[in-house]
Amino acid sequence: MKKTYKLLIALIASGSLMVSCHDDLDQTPIDPDSFTEENVFATVDDAKGALTKLYASLALTGQEGPAGDADISGIDEGTSQYTRMLFSLNELTTDNAVVGWGDPGLPNLHAMTWGASNDFTTAMYYRLAQEVSFCNSFIEKAASLSDNAEVASFIAEARFLRAFAYYNLIDFYSDVPLVTIVSTDLPEQNTREEIFNFIETELTEIETELKESGANEYGRVDRVAAWALLSKLYLNAEVWTSEAKYTEAVTYANKVINSSYSINTTDANGNGTAYDELFLADNDTNGAQNEFIFAVNFDGNNSRTYGGTTFLVHAAIGGSMEPAAFGVNGGWAGLRTTSGLVEKFDDAITTSDENGNPTAWSDARAMFYTDGQEYEINTIANTFTDGYAVTKFTNIDSQGNAGSDEGGDFVDTDLPLIRVAEIYLNYAEAVARGGAGGDLGTAAGYINELRARANATTISQSDLTLDFILDERARELYWEGQRRTDLVRFGYFTSGSYVWPFKGGAKNGTGVDDFRNLFPLPSNIVLINTNLTQNPGY
Repeated sequence: MKKTYKLLIALIASGSLMVSCHDDLDQTPIDPDSFTEENVFATVDDAKGALTKLYASLALTGQEGPAGDADISGIDEGTSQYTRMLFSLNELTTDNAVVGWGDPGLPNLHAMTWGASNDFTTAMYYRLAQEVSFCNSFIEKAASLSDNAEVASFIAEARFLRAFAYYNLIDFYSDVPLVTIVSTDLPEQNTREEIFNFIETELTEIETELKESGANEYGRVDRVAAWALLSKLYLNAEVWTSEAKYTEAVTYANKVINSSYSINTTDANGNGTAYDELFLADNDTNGAQNEFIFAVNFDGNNSRTYGGTTFLVHAAIGGSMEPAAFGVNGGWAGLRTTSGLVEKFDDAITTSDENGNPTAWSDARAMFYTDGQEYEINTIANTFTDGYAVTKFTNIDSQGNAGSDEGGDFVDTDLPLIRVAEIYLNYAEAVARGGAGGDLGTAAGYINELRARANATTISQSDLTLDFILDERARELYWEGQRRTDLVRFGYFTSGSYVWPFKGGAKNGTGVDDFRNLFPLPSNIVLINTNLTQNPGY
């Protein structure tokens, strides 16, 4: 099913996904052949084709495959892909990752010195604004067919994707315009709380309009995705709105956990753990797909991009690593991790080198390459061997075969944005923070399921402190676009009480000003739209 849907995404997106990169959340597709044309929605099949573009916008970057006709200007096309920028903003800014490249604005992310004209914070705003624009256009044009039950479910999916875009926008930028119609007017600015309430309302309204759990085709969302996003939303409510909603987070985590989705326990490649199957080239069929509530689909032949998992695999290969072992033709020698992540696995060390640095672990989630790599980072720029490499993502399937692109350039592996393991951890954190409707014993049981899958030791209920849960989130979810949001929620992102190598630009790490908990609105947007007020500090 995935390959068919991926092909549909590729064919439709490459055919007419044109957008004008406007300077605010009023972007509208302008190509006359785009899905804003009235007759595109003459049939259910036409509406489904237009819906596919909303998903494609999260996976692809333009009209000519990986490069050549970008839909966002001002930044390298491959860099502008949604999940690649999610990694840049939510992982590179933390203890989970560094990158050795010198692209303008990129070194500022880990050093936490970005400004209002930073290419990466600006491009992410544009990417999310484009998704909102596409969703608004689809919802408006599909309304004429809304009496059809199938099209009604398409509209619900579009509303979910719009809510997901706004979830990202308030996470990264806080107060942004709330735009739900196609318009060229300069919009007013809304508060984070107003948009939080909009997301909450949208997701609760579409619960029953989305398909039943597991009833949609792979790669598209059903009502469980709405429950999962509500769980994430409520977990962050206290930080984002000053009103705790941990009971609600527990409620919706329970709904997800009791759905047809489940953590993957299939050891398809026979290596003694079912964790790595989540990040293999056939993770749409090897059992991992049952854990993926919402994932971005990639295909090495039919949906090519220099973002996505192509980025995560190639950019993490360098030094003495063999690209063929990861199913690709070469490494970009960029991404590594810091000792701040590696030390989260200290209780699972089985082997160390002559300097006492770990080289092997019993916890299967400790997917690090250490041969020729330094444990501590002395130089980030152009020194791939400073810092352990990460081997979590690969273009090899569970039978040991490389992905479908015979040239080895582009990767098949899908990237989960929300999976059941995260919801287990949401449940545990919400209960630990006082949410009703759950208990710590059950939470410990869920975390032990994750740890057992990875061959990690069992914990007891008394181990479930908030700091333990944060560390467990790091162990389970690193490099999946979660870390900055987690650290902000725990009060550690800017704090001097929790530092990592080169945090704040200091080798041993240092705290930074609290305004860094948010990214700036793009400076050119603020200049053009006088309705907007820039975030403090920028």
